[in-house]
Amino acid sequence: MKKLYSFLLNTLPRPLLIRMSYPFKKIAPILYKGSNVECPVCEKSFRKFLSYGSDAAHRENVLCPFDLTLERHRLMWLYLKDHSNFLTAIKLEVLHVAPEQCFHKRFKEQSNLNYLTGDLVSPLADIHFDLHSIPLEDNRFDVVFCNHVLEHVDDALKCMKELYRVMKPGGFGIMQVPQDFSRDVTFEDPSIVSPEDREKFYWQKDHVRLFGKDYPDWLRKAGFEVEEFIQQSNYSEKLIERYRLQSFEILYIARKL
Repeated sequence: MKKLYSFLLNTLPRPLLIRMSYPFKKIAPILYKGSNVECPVCEKSFRKFLSYGSDAAHRENVLCPFDLTLERHRLMWLYLKDHSNFLTAIKLEVLHVAPEQCFHKRFKEQSNLNYLTGDLVSPLADIHFDLHSIPLEDNRFDVVFCNHVLEHVDDALKCMKELYRVMKPGGFGIMQVPQDFSRDVTFEDPSIVSPEDREKFYWQKDHVRLFGKDYPDWLRKAGFEVEEFIQQSNYSEKLIERYRLQSFEILYIARKL
């Protein structure tokens, strides 16, 4: 069963995985009933989380069986809930690129958000577009989310500049990426084209680069001011372990002044 789960997770296209996840999430919480770990997004506890990731970046005990959050989703939610005005502002214009299932319905129903989703192919998207050329006007959005997308695109800096363009002055964005903290500089090589080599060097078969510690410098080149949210400064080690966050992860808040 575990091998089948891993095969489906790493083989099926994302739109099909999204559709298949709905019946799966009704069964999985029963199988993982317990109280060892907790998801702060759905606020449910489990014996453990599911495993997730490719062979090159596999992690155990990270995927919530109910709302399918990963470490990055839970960290983002904690920031939005505890350290931003996302839940309390009177009205916010929000663009969510590649909307995650765990957030889509919640944000859609949030009365203080004018919430627009976009993606190239996702069935969750309101509009479909190429991130290199967003078909939306300048200075429109108070908040922009674009998580685990920039490692897939041909020209990451151009896409960042597009996200900067559509953000209002005074707005903020969260644009998470896989990040290798053992690398000072982002690694990308156009000669690496096979799925096997991309997984080996970039951690996933459809990635075209692996960001290093210089990732916030990319955001700055696009025009953003960057604030680093360090989870250890805001949450105890006990809570970080209970929520199954990645202890080394830094959440970068990209602001347009």
